[in-house]
Amino acid sequence: MNTATWTLLRRDGVALVLAHGETGLPAVLHWGADLGPLTATDLVHFERATSRQTAPGTLDAAWRLPLVPQDSDGWSGRPGLLATREGRPVYPRWTTTVEQSDEASARFTAIDENTGLALLTRVDIGAGGLVLLDHELRNTGEAPIDVAWLEAALPVPKTADHLTTFAGRWSREKTPLTTPMPRGTTVRESRRGRGGHDTPWVTLASEGAPRNRHGEVWAVHLGWSADVRHRTDRITEHVTALGAGELLRPGEIRLASGASYRTPKAYFSWSAAGLDGVAERFHTWMRSRPQHPSGPRPLVLNTWEAVYFDHDPAYLERLARRAAEVGVERFVLDDGWFLGRRDDTAGLGDWEVDPVVWPEGLEPLAELVHALGMQFGLWFEPEMVSLDSDLARAHPDWLLANPASVPSPEGLSFRTQYVLDLANPEAFEHVRRQMSALVGRLGIDFIKWDHNRDLVEAVHDGAPGTHAQTLAAYRLIEQIKSEHPGLEIESCSSGGGRTDLGILERTDRVWASDSNDPVERQDIQRWTELVLPPELIGAHVGPSPAHSSGRSTALSHRIATSLQGSAGFEWDLLSCTEEETERISEFAALYKELRGLLHTGTVVHPDAVDPALRVRGVVAADRSEAVFTVATVASPEDALIERLRLDGLDPERRYTVRAREEIGRAQWGWVTPSWLGDEPVTLPGRVLAEAGLQPPTLWQVQALVLHLTAA
Repeated sequence: MNTATWTLLRRDGVALVLAHGETGLPAVLHWGADLGPLTATDLVHFERATSRQTAPGTLDAAWRLPLVPQDSDGWSGRPGLLATREGRPVYPRWTTTVEQSDEASARFTAIDENTGLALLTRVDIGAGGLVLLDHELRNTGEAPIDVAWLEAALPVPKTADHLTTFAGRWSREKTPLTTPMPRGTTVRESRRGRGGHDTPWVTLASEGAPRNRHGEVWAVHLGWSADVRHRTDRITEHVTALGAGELLRPGEIRLASGASYRTPKAYFSWSAAGLDGVAERFHTWMRSRPQHPSGPRPLVLNTWEAVYFDHDPAYLERLARRAAEVGVERFVLDDGWFLGRRDDTAGLGDWEVDPVVWPEGLEPLAELVHALGMQFGLWFEPEMVSLDSDLARAHPDWLLANPASVPSPEGLSFRTQYVLDLANPEAFEHVRRQMSALVGRLGIDFIKWDHNRDLVEAVHDGAPGTHAQTLAAYRLIEQIKSEHPGLEIESCSSGGGRTDLGILERTDRVWASDSNDPVERQDIQRWTELVLPPELIGAHVGPSPAHSSGRSTALSHRIATSLQGSAGFEWDLLSCTEEETERISEFAALYKELRGLLHTGTVVHPDAVDPALRVRGVVAADRSEAVFTVATVASPEDALIERLRLDGLDPERRYTVRAREEIGRAQWGWVTPSWLGDEPVTLPGRVLAEAGLQPPTLWQVQALVLHLTAA
């Protein structure tokens, strides 16, 4: 007799099927394509059709993947929960009830009175078919419980035979690596106290190496801004597991009686349409959030690469006027404005305007920026402190550090800065009070919130403090924004070191990288937008040569790359030539014309064979319009470049294709198709997608912006 019951969740082309019996946690029978409105009889037969063996069976092994797989299930992969009480392992035997609020959401409550544990698991299929999963573990016993880890995992088919993981470094964030699916348990960790430039970011399982537009892909991302662990389990007796969770240090989570630990949210995206299908689910869900930025993303000028620490009020006022003249809408004053901040060795924590550099305060600059019709932004690094600061001298006990490492040995303190213990209520209030006062007094519209070093030996009250620090940083952002409605915040962390969905529950934008070299940026932005829609990704035009790489590039390439995100400048516009200034003004007008499409449409990445070629498009929701960027990051292999297959268009509609030369005319070799002249071509979307469009020969590192409009 079959005593199982089922939970069927469906939304936007995705389904989850779970089976649960009288004991144990529900097991996931299916995560992937929507299977339709299955009846109870269908589910019985579905379980029989996909089962491994008939009870009682002969193998002591889990043949389904429970929501939290563990030893008691016969699971030989990585346990989903590892906890101890008074130094002894805890092996729960769960009894589970389910509450299904609608077709796409369920809550599973599991209790084990013998071990004194209760587990609440939340499973939702959000807009776009993105699966959201988190756990909450409560200690219902008397003695404390130590939690080593609690992770989210879902099954993927045995046909998923390739694994893609991410690493990177400063100015080259989010670098993918694809390998055959390793056997056994594979773990990728980040132990930096922030995501870091080598964050796991997303883990992908795929049938064959993943392609942009074709094939099945399963992905997981963890919405947590500190230490993380991604895991896969390719075990011979079991279904393959894909999951992620917070990386906890020993003793970091100790639950007293009645206390609970809630995991960060794990986001799972399945696609039958390659990597672009994975991204579309993330983008659709992100754009459905009530706090998602709804207005046009302003054109920004940030002053870092314009003046660095050399703050001269008169010069910065001239720069603000020039910014307004060319069409900038948000002027952001970067690092160097506060007490003692002449370089990166002092001042962090003293969030007061330096009267030596700014004798009249920042009010005149803020008032000028607002009078010119621009928003005013200011840089802060609220989670950090310099030993050479009034704050550190007054409160050396407010550092989140091992006292034996303060001051750090030479070379071990990045930028000679330390972490401020925001889990200390007094330190938290100090920062909140100083920041909030400035936001209110200056009418600050935007904060560039930086985080420039890892958390090393993060000790809070004698125990590991990364978890508490991260939650305190979240609270600080939330409180400042609640005190100043309309304030927007960008997450920057030495560039793209903190861009996860946890920080983006609270912020409005991320800085993808400190590199403004368009050659590097093409790939950084491509992989950042695997999760984040382009309107959340800061992408600025910098000077040439680039400060991070020393590479010289054409202004047209830098502009085309900036158009792929939330655009702006990291540049001293007063140093630009007359021709550059004219081009910048035309770019500003073009960005304002196209951003309604660029920041709401579907992002597509047509597959290209030549490793030097990057093709990326945004297609309007009604497919009436599209913008494609064609760029090279090296010289192409062939003189005759492959045709561009412009995907995502309506196959039945006809589109006129024009090159937008406001960005500047690209340079190319002898292949110059006639459609680039004064007579553009008009073709059906099916032809443009299947037969393609012949590009010119881009010998140098160059870029084109193509604008397609339905005829």
